[in-house]
Parts: sequence; C-alpha cells; structure tokens
Amino acid sequence: MKKLLIGFAFSVAALVSAQKNDINYYIQKAPFKFGEMVLPTIPQKDYNFKDFGGVGDGKTLNTKAFEKAISTIAQNGGGRLIVPTGTWLTGPIELKSKIDFHVEEGAIVQFSSDIKQFPLKETSAGKFEVTAPIWGNNLKDVSFTGKGIFDGAGEAWRPVKKFKTTDAQWKELLAKPGSTLSEDGKIWWPSVAAKNGEELAKVITKTPGATIDMYEQIHHFLRPMMFTLSKVTNLLIDGPTFRNSPKFVINPKQITNLVIRNTTVYNPKWAQNGDGIDISASKNVIIYNTKVNAGDDGICMKSSGTPKNGEANLQNVIIAECTVNEGHGGFVIGSNTDGGMKNIYVTNCTFDGTDIGIRVKSNSGRGGDVGQIYIDNIEMKNIIKEAVLFDTFYADAPVGSTKESEAAQHTGEKVPYFHDFYVSNVNCASSETAFSFSGLPEKLIENLYFKNVNITSKKGIVGKNANNIVFENVKINNSTDYKIDSNLKKAIVVK
Repeated sequence: MKKLLIGFAFSVAALVSAQKNDINYYIQKAPFKFGEMVLPTIPQKDYNFKDFGGVGDGKTLNTKAFEKAISTIAQNGGGRLIVPTGTWLTGPIELKSKIDFHVEEGAIVQFSSDIKQFPLKETSAGKFEVTAPIWGNNLKDVSFTGKGIFDGAGEAWRPVKKFKTTDAQWKELLAKPGSTLSEDGKIWWPSVAAKNGEELAKVITKTPGATIDMYEQIHHFLRPMMFTLSKVTNLLIDGPTFRNSPKFVINPKQITNLVIRNTTVYNPKWAQNGDGIDISASKNVIIYNTKVNAGDDGICMKSSGTPKNGEANLQNVIIAECTVNEGHGGFVIGSNTDGGMKNIYVTNCTFDGTDIGIRVKSNSGRGGDVGQIYIDNIEMKNIIKEAVLFDTFYADAPVGSTKESEAAQHTGEKVPYFHDFYVSNVNCASSETAFSFSGLPEKLIENLYFKNVNITSKKGIVGKNANNIVFENVKINNSTDYKIDSNLKKAIVVK
C-alpha cells in the first residue's frame, strides 16, 4: 500500500498555476449546470451622502444620516449612494432594495466601538441578538461597490487568547482601559461585562421567555456578525474591503444570486470566531478573485434548516481564483450542514498559512447530506495541521452549550453524511498531516475521489470510519512516520 501511494512522480505546480480567467469561463467549466450570473438591477441615479448630513471627520456619528439617505433613495425607487473620501463613524446600517452602497477609494465606513450603538433586537419569543453593523431582510437588488473600507471595530468586542498574540500585542491589550483577564490569565476580555457574559449566556440563552433586560447582561458578550443581509434576491459585493469584524465578517443568508468579486476580507489571526466569508443556505453563488485573511474559517459553506422538497438549501456555488491566509481552514464546509449541500465547485485557489487546507466538518445534531462537491487546481503552502480533513465527529460546541456536546454526537438526529467529493490537481508544499478522515460508525464518510494530489507532510493518512476513498496518482512526500491507520486500510482504494 505504501509503495503504491507514494510511488507516483508528477508535477502539480503546472496544473494549479492556470492563467487568470473571467467568471464566465468558470460557469461554463463547472461540473454542473449553473445557469447565468445574475446581477442586481439598480437605477442609475446618484446620491451623495454629504447631502443627507453625513460628516466624514471620524468623530461625528452618522447613523441617522445613513438611515435618512437609504430611506430617501428607497422611497425614490432606488439608486447609488456615494460615500466619498473621509472617515464616516456610524452605528448599524440597514439596507433596502434597489440600492448600490458605493464607498469610494479613500472612504472608511467606521462602525462605532460603543456597543450601546448596536441595540439588542428580538428575533423570536424570548431570544435576542445584537443588531449587526450591516443588515437587511427580504430585499431585492442590492450591491456594495467601490474600493473603500468597512471597519467593524472588532477589537471593542472580541476576546483574545494570549497564545495567539506576540508579547508586544499582549502588552498593548493589557493597557486598554476597562479590559480584564480570565481567571487563569490566558484570555483578554474588552470588559468585565463581556467576560462575565460567557457564563451568564449558558443560563440566559436557555431560559424560556427571557427578557431583554436579562439579555442586556450579556450584551457585550453577544458579538454580532459584521455583514448579515438575509433573504435577498440578487446581491453583489464588488470591490470594497471588509475588515475587523466583531465575529464573522461576511455572512449572507438565504440569498438567491449572490456574487462576491474583487473583494478583500480581513480579520487578524487572533480574531476569535473571526470567519472571513460564511455563505449560509443560498443558491447560485459566485465568489471570485477575492482575498481573505481570517481568525477562523476562511471561505466557509453553511446550511441550516430542513431541505425543502428534498432539495439542498445550499447549492450551485462557484469559488474561483481566491486566496485565503491565516484561517482555520482555506475552503471549509460546516459545521452546520443539516440543510444539505450539493453542486459546489472550488477551483484555482491558494491557501497559505491556514491551519487546515480543505476542511469538511459537522456532527450529529447539526449534520445533513453533503455531496457532489468538486475541488480542483488548489495550491497550499505552510499548512499547519491537515492538508485535507473530513470530520463528522466535530465537537466544537456552539456558545451556551457544554462539553456534553460530545455525548450528543450519537443522538441519531441530523447525522452528517459526507459523500461524493471529487478532489484533483492539488499541491501542498508542507503540512503536519496529509489526510485525516474521522466519521461516525453509523454513517461512514464515503466515496471520496482524489486524483493528481501531491502533499509534503510529516504524517500520512489517519482516521476511522470511512469507505471507498479512491486515490489515483496521489503522492505523499517526506512522511517520516508515514502510516495508514489500520481501520482505514480497507477504505483506501489505489488506482
């Protein structure tokens, strides 16, 4: 087995360094029928933010001015809101239909570091969340364009783990007024209320009929996503930089026809839960020529809920010519997969310095059917842990739960099923482990096809509970303790 696996010589570099192509090239090349790229239709009428009382001095709060501008443009049938050069301090911004939010180069939309500017809102009976910096629901034809910057003031919200920082960074955090440390001194918190909220949330979020006053006790702990538009038809993000989020940066939900292109997404590597792009339960999605630096997962696919009429809630996705740095994963699926996923195509991407290259994870209780996933022409560098990981025993529990989550892995409800992945033309210059497969005994990970893969790693293939993993022209280099776990040997098929 070992000789077969490492005995092929080939060059992947030429395959993964393909020339730059436009979006239509990838639509035509996709291994499933994608259809046409659909962009928002917005009236060509310009509005200058200054005309609505906007002041770009970095000190004046512009929340009301943005509200007035967006409401006026919507009432007039739509158009382009131009945010000119300057620093525009603001609280939450609610988008409406038929609006192009255009931030010019040199402009910074700076969200306030005062958490009181982001009030709690009730999402269901007895459940509250913090209003996101950028949000909107049930919209049609919305875009964010220009080369300006959206800054989420994430440092005002996020805890920071000491081991993720340098000595200088840690000293800088300790000097911030009002901040505090965890009891063991290993986690910095922006306030005592944020620290105390960690324990309080475990009670309050599970209390039926909880009041807003109860939730106010954990306001600073309940960090918002930065960009959370939901239930939108035709959404475009083209050009801006989104940085420094309290939690996930870009998290659109239930979008039909979503295009993210020529965009930069940045969270520092110490940003707790600082995912770059998380696409949730959407259809007809394109992510193209976009750069991501993340404190958690880089470009991630999520799908919650119950599939409608047997159709996956997340499907028809193309991710092409993107770069991910310093994330927990380059391309990621999960952990929420219960809504199902299919027809995802990832191609001509680079993952540099991420913990894991290709990361596919879920667990019982939030798992579903995930298949027909196509990944090719991937270049990986400086991967810290696994180059490729499949895990349906993912035990990282959501906020408010306990270590009992591991026992809940075998509830038999919403069990993840990962199958029919096609991975080809992948080069990984360095990693700790080449492949890791960890499935549930009652639902194996199966039918994974790897072709023309070249990985340099210390460890070879590890894991359990998998079936029919096909390796064709796969090479693992410099594996000093190379091995295949005994319970995986029957699962590996070498062609």
